Amino acid sequence: MNKELMEALDILEKEKDIPKETLFDAIENSLITACKNHFGKADNVKVEIDKETCDFLCYAEKEVVEEVEDEVLQISLEDAREISQKAQLGDLLHVEIKSKEFGRIATQNAKNVILQKIREEERSVIYNQYYEKEKDVVTGIVQRYIGRNISINLGKADAILNESEQVRGENFRPTERIKVYILEVKNTPKGPRILVSRTHPELVKRLFEAEVTEIKDGTVEIMSIAREAGSRTKLAVRSTNPNVDAVGACVGINGARVNSIVDELRGEKIDIVNWDENPGNLIQNALSPAKIVAVFADPDEKTAKVVVPDYQLSLAIGKEGQNARLAARLTGYKIDIKSETQAKDAVGFRVEDYVYDDDEYEETYDEEEGYEEESYEEDYGEEGYDDPEGSDADEYVDDDYEEEGIAYEDDEYAIEE
Repeated sequence: MNKELMEALDILEKEKDIPKETLFDAIENSLITACKNHFGKADNVKVEIDKETCDFLCYAEKEVVEEVEDEVLQISLEDAREISQKAQLGDLLHVEIKSKEFGRIATQNAKNVILQKIREEERSVIYNQYYEKEKDVVTGIVQRYIGRNISINLGKADAILNESEQVRGENFRPTERIKVYILEVKNTPKGPRILVSRTHPELVKRLFEAEVTEIKDGTVEIMSIAREAGSRTKLAVRSTNPNVDAVGACVGINGARVNSIVDELRGEKIDIVNWDENPGNLIQNALSPAKIVAVFADPDEKTAKVVVPDYQLSLAIGKEGQNARLAARLTGYKIDIKSETQAKDAVGFRVEDYVYDDDEYEETYDEEEGYEEESYEEDYGEEGYDDPEGSDADEYVDDDYEEEGIAYEDDEYAIEE
């Protein structure tokens, strides 16, 4: 038994996750390469390895002839009889090759073949390991800055956090541990190239999946997420179990769960709202903490007109339009926000033209009585919403709506005078 070779293969398999089968193939190829370098050709060379004892035998198949013309491929009958008394002309005889007889160059080439195979397999193992973690969150250690990019050690491989994937204002120190989202794993001749991110919305989603047990077991589902990295994130969740509060499960006792995620994101604010199949209710939830008077959603056009109290207009819009912008991304609707005063000043706008009517959601308007109580009973209590001004529905104008209103579409937000 070749104990030294056995121990070496066991160590390589344990430390580098390289299977023994691959290592045996590397040894076989290295011996064939050494024979080719030593004899000039190796077409008739065979290698047999006992995988239990690691003993190996290298031999050449030679034809028994009377007169030898090619010493590599042929052997004389006299020499063949020294190996086997039964040898006859025309037989193929296995002639053992002593690896110790190889020259220095042949031995060095055989060694290089084994090392090259080990390096290739090591890169392949690392690539496969991190390719399985693509689109997932891992913990890394900050190593150094490379220009404006950051090199992060993930254990067996290094990742690159590009400047475009860094959150503005975040500064890291060497040896600091951070969580990153693996964007892509590329296989290159120099090994796997791993690109990670701190700005991707999926980072927040994966952090919640790891922190909230109910999300991990499927009781609570994350339906939509909108993020402006470093500033604010909106998350819409729903529960598949009526006895479980989706928002409460994500927040945790005294905010323990969400606070741990906020700490990991360096203080980024997180709004968690309930998902609703009704677009009007969903938009109202998405615009929280602002109070909403009315929502007129068009599911076909994916547009919505929202009316808020005058004193809530700036809150609904948010700083530099952030609240409205995130709400639009979260819901997938183009959201147009007006205050009550702006809505009253518009001419000819009819509420019934923008009512979203189905079995669960209905808004109606009575010209004499104002908004009916049952229309807003769900959101504003048993008394419903009562228009103190008694505004007339005919004062709303669809054509003039965009002139004085606030229009928002994804990343574009404009207030037109």
